[in-house]
Amino acid sequence: MISKKMEEAINKQINEEIYSAYLYLSMASHFAEQNLMGFQNWLFVQYHEELGHAEKFYKYLIERGGKVKLMAIKEPPDTWKNPKDAFEAVLKHEQHITGKINELVDLAEAEKDRATFAMLQWFVNEQVEEEANAQEILAKLEMVGDHKRSLLMIDRELAQRK
Repeated sequence: MISKKMEEAINKQINEEIYSAYLYLSMASHFAEQNLMGFQNWLFVQYHEELGHAEKFYKYLIERGGKVKLMAIKEPPDTWKNPKDAFEAVLKHEQHITGKINELVDLAEAEKDRATFAMLQWFVNEQVEEEANAQEILAKLEMVGDHKRSLLMIDRELAQRK
């Protein structure tokens, strides 16, 4: 049985993950409006990945005998100045999520909840990948600046993500 404190924290993380999905879906829509379908694709795949993270927490909480409590999802922004601005927001958001995962790890340690601590290691590793992916795209966008041809090359690259 999971502690009430851990249950509450995981429910908050489910909300964080669903908000992440909502944010990336909003970003995907923003890029679709600009006909940057590679950026749209990358973010739409990311949207699905974040829903998968929420589902992992959901299933884990149920397996441990906890109660899932869904909360309101705040409205995400819907416009960004340019792709660089959007991916700066992606990186900042992923760093925020990393902080939330680290808080869960700290709580699991304090509660001596070894099962939750072990489950969270997947998310710790996942966040390394999430931040690295965002940093890589952001570095490319910083490199190309306002060069539209180069931006279209990045768009074509991002269209390959499945």
